[in-house]
Parts: sequence; C-alpha cells; structure tokens
Amino acid sequence: MAAEMTPRCPGLARRRILGWLGAGAAFAVLAACGSGDADAKPYPVSHSKEEWRKRLTPRQFHILREAGTERPYSSPLNEEHRIGTYVCAADGNPLFSSSTKFDSGTGWPSFWKPLPGAIGTSTDFKLGYPRTEVHCARCGGHLGHVFDDGPKPTGKRYCMNGAAMKFRPA
Repeated sequence: MAAEMTPRCPGLARRRILGWLGAGAAFAVLAACGSGDADAKPYPVSHSKEEWRKRLTPRQFHILREAGTERPYSSPLNEEHRIGTYVCAADGNPLFSSSTKFDSGTGWPSFWKPLPGAIGTSTDFKLGYPRTEVHCARCGGHLGHVFDDGPKPTGKRYCMNGAAMKFRPA
C-alpha cells in the first residue's frame, strides 16, 4: 500500500514543488514592491505618521497614508457637479478641475486630466500585476490609480478616492 502512494517519478514531484515555491516567492516580492507607505519619500509637505493621524480622519489616513481604497459609491464627491477644484484632503494642493470630471460608472470620482504638476505616479504591484498609482505631488498622499480607458482627449481615467480629496467651489 505504501508503494502506491510513492510517486513514480520523484524528480518530477520535486520540480513541481520547487516551481510553486519559486512562483510564491516571486509573488511575495512583487507584492512587497507595491506602494503603500506615503511617508517613504521626501515631499514638500511632510509630517510624522503621528502628526498625519492628528490632521486626518481615520478614513483619510487609511487612504492617503496607507494607500487604502474606499468602497465604490461611498463618497459624496461622486455626486458633486458644481464648478470648482478638487484638492488634496491632506494639504490642500489643487489636483483636478471640475471641468475634467466625468461619470465613469465605477463608483469613484473620475477625471480625464490632472492640473499641471499636481500629481505624481508610481507603479503599484499590490494586486500582483502592475497598476499606476496616483499620489499628491506635494505630500505624497495616495489618491487612487490611473487607467487607459478614459474619454477623449486624453484617454485616461484618473480613478480617485473621494475621501482623499476636498471640493472647493469656484
């Protein structure tokens, strides 16, 4: 009976196990490369983690400083249609004009173009594949992600977390 459980080709089983271990290690490395610590780089506006916690709501801190994501359709900014500017909730940096906002049907405020110099981007591997993360150019706070499925003229969809922004009417 023990002979039935022994693989016929032990080298093949060993290779299969090593292959899975290698794939798991590669995934772990890619996941670790994901962004998520907005305090890691120097930015013009900089505070300690404790100071950011004092300045932001728990939801804002999770999104802006820990690269969290809010639930779709949970932000009041999704229904904001007045003329004005969307600014970073952490430092007030102007990010997007209301003239570039559109309804993407995703449940997150979406824009086809940021204001000049307002944002920075980095590659995020948190889901195991590369995505382009968008962060505030002034404080490094995580705002959301940008995708190549937006409307003309840019073809971009800046999919932002509403809690990471505030709206300033014109």
